[in-house]
Amino acid sequence: MSETALRTRRGLLLGAGLLAGAAAGGPALAAATPPKGASAADFRIARVTASALSTRDTFDYGGVKKPTRGGATYVEVETAGGLVGHGITTLIDSRGVADLANQIAAPAIKGMDALGSAAVWEKLYWTLSPRGQTGFSGHVMGAIDIALWDIRGKALGAPIATLLGGARPQVPVYVTFGPAFLDREELVAVAKAMVGQGYGALKMVVGDNALQRRDSRPIETVIREDAERVRAVRAAVGDKVALYIDGNCSLDLPSAERLVDRIKDCDIQFFEEPITQNDALLMAELRRRTGVRLAAGQNEALAFRFRDLLLHEAIDYAQPNVMVGGGYTQGVKIAGMAEAFNIGIESGGAGPLQNLHLHAGVANGGHCEWHLPWMALNRKIYRNMPEPKAGMLAVPAAPGLGFDADPAAIREYSRGAGGEG
Repeated sequence: MSETALRTRRGLLLGAGLLAGAAAGGPALAAATPPKGASAADFRIARVTASALSTRDTFDYGGVKKPTRGGATYVEVETAGGLVGHGITTLIDSRGVADLANQIAAPAIKGMDALGSAAVWEKLYWTLSPRGQTGFSGHVMGAIDIALWDIRGKALGAPIATLLGGARPQVPVYVTFGPAFLDREELVAVAKAMVGQGYGALKMVVGDNALQRRDSRPIETVIREDAERVRAVRAAVGDKVALYIDGNCSLDLPSAERLVDRIKDCDIQFFEEPITQNDALLMAELRRRTGVRLAAGQNEALAFRFRDLLLHEAIDYAQPNVMVGGGYTQGVKIAGMAEAFNIGIESGGAGPLQNLHLHAGVANGGHCEWHLPWMALNRKIYRNMPEPKAGMLAVPAAPGLGFDADPAAIREYSRGAGGEG
């Protein structure tokens, strides 16, 4: 990209940052006043607790049955007036996140206004990430922020999606059906079962930790098998089903390019996070060389990473995940940033029950990811959780997130929780 073009995009991005609040649900981010009949003291944060969860689950779809493990960090925030909000995060050591939340984050925000999510977010940022660190801190901030918005919704009697802008009452989902532990025949069986259940959009994993394991297994072996797996699924489900692939940052540029070349006729909707470290320059090069549509951002904890992905034309879809990237408070800013580039957001990294509200709230929302292994844990800990119907997930009518956790289940699965998730 020329220096002139880069300066132009920087100017546009600056405008997006200034206007992000208005573009993506602005008034909801303003300092909230207590609902009628409640005092400001009622909304002071009185308790923040985090629990590391671990479950033993079964992947049981399409005649394929395999044992799996689930892991997450569940967070509750309670106000002095007794309102309780809940949040969750995953994809990183659950016990480490819980320890950070309980020992560092909780004391830092106790006594703050639960309706002042922006102030709490800033406090947590400077407490956990004063030098721009991401990692565990982003997960803690995401889970706590989700809980604060749950409280806000309950206090105001509205779903979070409504508070974020209320763009639509339901969102489409794609189902992540194809983890790496399925062989080719099992992959096809599960794909057919999902189409039979009414899903018109499917996602499967590719890459299989190729770079991480390159000393014990040639990357080319992984690429060849991935191409065959993608082709098998496409042949099995036909050309009317949208097919997505997810590299989980497992490949380098040459191997990602080889894989794209081998499956060009498979009509891939987008390739999610193909390249290690979500390298913006290399992903931009992959787009230019192959024309493949790219999506990224599910594990990015700070908004500046999306700035770089957008400035360098590295993505076709931005993927903020409220469980990981600072909750709704930062998620709407990222959505507004993407909207200034006329780029939509898509879900990645699971958490459809939480990300549903972001995608239903903002104008450029997209699909939520219905991740089959992750949902096994969710069904064990949540009551009244929404389920997709004909490939669509509706915003619950109840306020806040619209569903709550089962306290007995949280206690049960907190026992012996370790590093899963």
